[in-house]
Amino acid sequence: MNKINLPNGDRITLLHTLVRIVESGSLSAAALQLDTSQPTISRRLQALEQLLGAKLIQRTTHALKLTDDGERCYRQARGLIEQWQSLEEGLGGARDEPVGVLRVRAPHAFGQDQLIGPLGEYLRRYPQTYVEWTLNDHSPDFIPEGVDCAIHVGAVTDPSVVAVLLAEVPRSTVASPALLTSREPVRCLDDLARLPWLALNSFYRNEVVLTHVERGEQGRFDITPRLSTDSLYAVRKAALEGLGVAIVSSWLVRDDVADGALQTVLPAWRAAPLPIYLLYPYASYYPARLRKFMEMMKEVMPRILGARPPAAG
Repeated sequence: MNKINLPNGDRITLLHTLVRIVESGSLSAAALQLDTSQPTISRRLQALEQLLGAKLIQRTTHALKLTDDGERCYRQARGLIEQWQSLEEGLGGARDEPVGVLRVRAPHAFGQDQLIGPLGEYLRRYPQTYVEWTLNDHSPDFIPEGVDCAIHVGAVTDPSVVAVLLAEVPRSTVASPALLTSREPVRCLDDLARLPWLALNSFYRNEVVLTHVERGEQGRFDITPRLSTDSLYAVRKAALEGLGVAIVSSWLVRDDVADGALQTVLPAWRAAPLPIYLLYPYASYYPARLRKFMEMMKEVMPRILGARPPAAG
């Protein structure tokens, strides 16, 4: 291959393109993440290969595969880009003034309701930032999907990410008055277990676990849900329709309980609160827009409606 000469800035762009191709898994995904076209990505890859005088990626009809030279180039390119970004921020004065696009994943219900206030505050504080706010109840595959961080409700099972505990969400067991008056009075867990149930399958499917707030005693029983869904809003609506008992985030049904549309069932027995985490991938460098978002989430999350500081220990 004949080598070509390029300005240093263009070289950084080519290296960044290679990293995006590798981590997203395809030229088309890299183009989407870099907000450009697939032909442009292809031309940049060819230019980088010409510049280095080496074949970096073998392309087939079904997959991309790094060559040995490509593996070495990718590893070093990632480090160089992180160092360049750190230098650019430090010398350019951007360390205290976040700029650019922040890509955040948030759970559906919490992300379109409780988190919009903190998100708005972030955008007001840092007017040179832009946020891509994607709602999904599952943790992202950060690097291939181009996600910077995620708000996650529930236990974290991926050991490859940084998980910062921000707050916790209390839950309530609720049912409609019409459902409760049509059945025998609910005085104990056995009575509760005999009622029809709705399941939020992200957190419980076939078994309910409750703890007595005073005695610390734990009770559990099996359920066969009349309706099982991954939507918190669908569970609330089904409960209002009298289809069954549900365990939901307390913030969501606060007004329903206050106006009598729903009733708390056996209030002395409660489901464990759900932890709220901020997740992000390990890296040697984080841009200011991500660092400031992390700082603000730690600051405001325990104070928003529906959340509380995590229990000690």
